[in-house]
Amino acid sequence: MRLKDLDVIVTAPPAPGWGGRYWILVKVTTACGITGWGECYASSIGPEAMRTVIEDVFARHMAEENPENIEMMFRRVYSAGFTQRPDLTVMGAFSGLEIACWDILGKARERPVYALLGGVMNARVRAYTYLYPLPHHDPALFWTSADMAAESALDAVNRGYTAVKFDPAGPYTRRGGHMPAMTDIAQSVAFCRAIREAVGTRADLLFGTHGQFTTAGAIRLGQALEPYSPLWYEEPVPPDSVSEMAKVANAVRIPIATGERLTTKAEFAPVLRSGAASILQPALGRAGGIWEMKKVAAMAEVYNAQMAPHLYAGPVEWAANIHLAVSIPNLLMAETIETPFHDRLIKGSIRVEGGFIQAPTAPGLGIEVDEALARAHPYSGTGLHLEMQEAPCDYVNGNNFEGGAPAPKE
Repeated sequence: MRLKDLDVIVTAPPAPGWGGRYWILVKVTTACGITGWGECYASSIGPEAMRTVIEDVFARHMAEENPENIEMMFRRVYSAGFTQRPDLTVMGAFSGLEIACWDILGKARERPVYALLGGVMNARVRAYTYLYPLPHHDPALFWTSADMAAESALDAVNRGYTAVKFDPAGPYTRRGGHMPAMTDIAQSVAFCRAIREAVGTRADLLFGTHGQFTTAGAIRLGQALEPYSPLWYEEPVPPDSVSEMAKVANAVRIPIATGERLTTKAEFAPVLRSGAASILQPALGRAGGIWEMKKVAAMAEVYNAQMAPHLYAGPVEWAANIHLAVSIPNLLMAETIETPFHDRLIKGSIRVEGGFIQAPTAPGLGIEVDEALARAHPYSGTGLHLEMQEAPCDYVNGNNFEGGAPAPKE
């Protein structure tokens, strides 16, 4: 068995567009005709440039190789270019291709991927969801409305979710960390209060940020949220300074979570060593793939830390996350995004039921990709998958920031 053909499909989810502006899917086929699917969670360059990177990584380091040799292919990609250090773009390309290799291996052996990773540790995976507007909400007002957020949280909990995530803390800008406006702190407290009152103890509150604060600003905000006992405080400072994140962890009585922008064990290990976070959130389409994150999960066990795979992408990366989650003992939960397009793209082959995801039983990733649907929604925009805000934090008029990939306006 050897890797032979590659096809890269860039698909754009229709409105409301949750999961980013586009998803980069890879279809890898062996010489004997077995097809594997993967997804590259890459946002630092445009999709057409990323397509070229993926094709180069495949041709240079993986074509004609046995898909079993994942360790060898990883070392080629990680080291061959005189790098031997994490490269976000190149590892993003490899991650999606590596996921496709696991899909091929599972199909060849007629076993789910997790069966090749040590088997079932978690027969079902606890899911969490971001809070999104309900049909009767005004999406322009939702992101600054604690009452609407509380309604959305209660709806999610009534559907079985036991954890909900929200991010009302203001913009993440190209300028790096900033001190939060007092209005942003007040708004964040209002969200926590309203959501806690709505769901009581039925669900955990996951407070999301995106590395937008200075160390001092993150501590101020985090301490203001403590009375509502969030389960985590996500990426409170930029991910490039582990020691500063550790200062936040030592000053705030909320567990710190981080990892969606990290890649390979080389970047996760310092987080564990320093005590900067006790919850790791790898995005498998960026972080090095399934095997590399199985290693990170093992490292996290030693530090009594938990894993909560991140998702702001399409359902192929989600499927990879689920197989990792099924196989590890230190799982906390896994992010999920429920939209009709996510569901249709994998033909309903994995779903959230009552707030949990059952371990898939079909071979490989356990999904059936609707290739025609993916090709019918090409990306024609110019924005990146996720983008930082150009304007700085507004200390006068307040902030209303939808996120790095706002929903398309129809």
